Amino acid sequence: MPKIILDTNFLLIPIQFNVDIFAELDRINPNNAEICVLDLTMQELNKIKETGNTQDKTAAKVATGLIKQKHLKVVRSSFKNSVDDTIVETAQKGDFVATQDKGLKQKLKAKKIGIITLKDKSHLIIEEK
Repeated sequence: MPKIILDTNFLLIPIQFNVDIFAELDRINPNNAEICVLDLTMQELNKIKETGNTQDKTAAKVATGLIKQKHLKVVRSSFKNSVDDTIVETAQKGDFVATQDKGLKQKLKAKKIGIITLKDKSHLIIEEK
């Protein structure tokens, strides 16, 4: 079953841009893919909740709440790399990664992994591979 892996910065969109990412994912979700996050992403969100500025702390709290509310699968990773590199290694052909990170997008395009991103601060799109 194809997956949509959510990157940390993508999960901050609801507070940063007031966009309902889950309604948008439902709208564009190709092949009814399973939406998930990596355990490293959860660690990053927890770190932001402790050390981020006020807006980022709030965004991270909302993100972790949404992950629980939506019952998203948390994928355990065996890689010891950065979160971005682990996402690239975890994503398989047919999967998508939801991110705003330009560097991560370049790595995903090189591997021909689909990318979901925010467009015009208002809606999600699937970028061309």
